[in-house]
Amino acid sequence: MQKSYLGILYGLGAAAIWGGMYVVSDVVLEVIPPFTLLTARLCLGVLAAWGMARQQGGVRFTRQQFGQVASAGLVGYGVSLGLQFVGTRLSTAANGALLTSTTPAFVLVFAAWLLHEKITPRRVGALILSTLGVVAVIDIRSASLTPDLFWGNVALAGAGLTWALYSVLLRKVTQELPVWSVAFVAILGGLPVTLPAMGWELQTATIGVVTPGIVAGVLYLGVVSTAVATALWTRAFAELEAGVASLTFFAQPVVGVALSALLLGERLSGLFFVGGGLIGVGVWLASSAPESRKQLVNHNGLKFRDPCQRP
Repeated sequence: MQKSYLGILYGLGAAAIWGGMYVVSDVVLEVIPPFTLLTARLCLGVLAAWGMARQQGGVRFTRQQFGQVASAGLVGYGVSLGLQFVGTRLSTAANGALLTSTTPAFVLVFAAWLLHEKITPRRVGALILSTLGVVAVIDIRSASLTPDLFWGNVALAGAGLTWALYSVLLRKVTQELPVWSVAFVAILGGLPVTLPAMGWELQTATIGVVTPGIVAGVLYLGVVSTAVATALWTRAFAELEAGVASLTFFAQPVVGVALSALLLGERLSGLFFVGGGLIGVGVWLASSAPESRKQLVNHNGLKFRDPCQRP
């Protein structure tokens, strides 16, 4: 059970970092176009993860392992984040928070299909409780489903679905692999999508005045929000079944709303605290189930390798 709680903490840590990055992103995006920023973020994430992987003895994957992790990264850091940027530009921030929160529901489905995890009544109940908590935290009244936002909302829903697929593939293909090596290759896998998008974007968009504050913001997004958060998310999915680990994703909007209140002076309503409580109960309900305790073997009988162990 201690390992399960550690897995929850890893997932919550990643989600909290992602929830807080939007405050930084809002500032940096005023100077750097979206896909250019995303590419810079991935490049910095690759360098940071590679540096940490070297401390574990280097990236020693077989060609098949490299291809599997890079393919998962293409789905997560290329397709999913790309759709999120497009959707946010064509829709609203509230819609983005609401629609991407469908990720844990998609994870439950993909995990049953690809990992043969059981969809139990307890797990479904935990998902429903946590989803209601997110709706309360975000305040669904601020969302809009008008026809002019249709394609943006479709892109945001696609971002939630593809991030769920990436997260399940992460657990499926990263068995016996050290965390920082996985983070390095997964982030690298997103660049074949973002580099061409950046080239297309820079034909019409320009980069503004880059100040030391903007540089610090880009470094934070690349090193902390990408490399560190990816390592934490990977570790969470190694410690926990995918259907449980995914529920920690709901911490993202909670942290985002809390920081908006702290830094922008927005008022927290009673719904925020009710929603946060529901999310907490949902995560506890799923993680405390006997079938949610960390499994030392997967469905093929392979043991998880200690991510800190040198090859």
